[in-house]
Formats: sequence, structure tokens, C-alpha cells
Amino acid sequence: MPGAGRALSRAARAAAAAALLLAACAPPAAAAPVVDYLGTYVWAEADEDFGGFSGLELTADGSGFTALSDRGTLRWGSIHRDRQGRIAELTTAGHARLQDSSGTPLKPGYLGDAEGLAIDAQGRIFVSFEGLDRIARYDDPDGPATRILKAGWFSRLRRNQALEALAVTDAGDLLTIPESWPDEGKGFPVWRFRGGGWTNPFHLPRDEAWAPVGADVGPDGRLYVLERQFRGLRGFQSRVRRYEFGEDHIGPPETLIETSLLQFDNLEGIAVWEDGQGIRITMISDDNFLFLQRTELVEYRIRD
Repeated sequence: MPGAGRALSRAARAAAAAALLLAACAPPAAAAPVVDYLGTYVWAEADEDFGGFSGLELTADGSGFTALSDRGTLRWGSIHRDRQGRIAELTTAGHARLQDSSGTPLKPGYLGDAEGLAIDAQGRIFVSFEGLDRIARYDDPDGPATRILKAGWFSRLRRNQALEALAVTDAGDLLTIPESWPDEGKGFPVWRFRGGGWTNPFHLPRDEAWAPVGADVGPDGRLYVLERQFRGLRGFQSRVRRYEFGEDHIGPPETLIETSLLQFDNLEGIAVWEDGQGIRITMISDDNFLFLQRTELVEYRIRD
């Protein structure tokens, strides 16, 4: 039936033309971001409280830092950079031992295991703690803590795998993520503190042995999460993923950085800022106060 064959051929050509037209009209696929490794700076100071850094915040231009130690201390100062913008030196301007709400200095251990750090637009300092799981606010690093209401979910946190990641949005909402959570099917909860109360608006997907250990909300409004795998004697592996998020939803993860084993030390703190050429990610390692480890500041630039 030659007539039927010609009709089929015309239909096929029409379908192909329509497909080409749709492809031409479709928006172009988003290009993958360009990720540049900028360098690693090894930081060392002589005082006995130096080390164990678990949290990091940088000023908007990357010239100032606040670093949190898991032995309950804060230190702050200036970052000096070379002409290429790489870290050349850190100068400490001051340091303080954190206090409880009555003004008593926190001892390292159960009460002083400080893990997450966030600083809001007003300059208020928020710290998450393991051991006695809680979040505290400091209007002055040398002053007493102001207690933040605990969420009921905190009672289910696992020992030494609790509130590792802490971030604050431009609107002043606190976001915290546990390093481990018993409900494996739901992923990692992201808890939000707003207006004096806690909610659980969304979860992060769980991915094998990766665990969240740090977080920051970037100048682009996205949530950046630092994750870690520990492989025993084989060392640490780190990953940074970012998320678009809204009032009650979060988008799929976008993996920006995934290191090889032993490429860096135990990265735990993350700060995200704009350097004029893209998004700069600065991370700090926890040396666990062991001579075999060291405090590293590792930087990457993300260009979208």
C-alpha cells in the first residue's frame, strides 16, 4: 500500500519537525558551576586553648573571622590575603571562654562541647552544643549565655552525634541539623527556630556514610552543607552540597566539592561569602588537639 507508506513518512517527518521545534524553544540546560580550589592555609598558635575548631564565620568581605573550638572557646581576628586573594596570615585580636547563663565559664567536655556557630545580621553569636544538647545566644562573647528554647526532638539526639551544623538566614531564622538521626527513612531533619518556637520544615537526603557537620546560608540565599565521612585509619573525606530552599520545602542537593581521602584534615566548619568573582567557600579543620593533625583553612571558589 504505497499511499499508506507515504502518509506514514509524512507523519514521521512532521513529528520530527515538531520535536526539533520544541527542542529549539526549550530553555537551555543550566551549566554546571565552575569549582576552583584556591589553597590551604595551615594555622598554628602557641596558647593551650588553640585547636579543636568546629565552627567558622567570616565577615562579608572575607577579611575577618570568628572561630569556635569544641572545648568551649571563641577567637576572632583578621585574615590577611595576598594579591590573588589567598590567605597569607591570620591575626587573632581576642579570644574568650564561653559562659553558661549564670556567667560561669564552661569547662571542656559535657557542658562545653561547642560544635556549631552562626552570627546573625545584628552581630549576635549563636552556638550549638553536644553533650548537654542545646543552643545558646551570646550578645557579647565575654558575657553570659542566653538560653534558646529546646525543641522536643532534641531528646532523641544521639550522643556525640548531635547539633553539629548551625546556620542563620538573613531573616534571622536559625537552622540546625544533627550529625545523626534514628529515623533513617526520613533523612536528616532541618530544624528551624523562629519567633520563639521550633519547626521541622524539611529534611536533607541521607547518603550512605556521609553526615552533616557544618552549614551556612550563602549570600545567594542557598543552604550550604559541609558533610564528612570518617574511614578510620584511611582518614577523612569531605563534601559540600548546596540547596535551594523556601518556607516549607527544599530542593535537590547539588554537589559542589567532594575531596579524596586524606586530601585535607577533619573539616568541620564552613563559611560562605562573596569575593567579587563568585561564591567563596572557606572551611576549617578540627585537629582534635592531636599532634598528628593540624588546623587547616581550605578555600574554594564557585562560579555559576
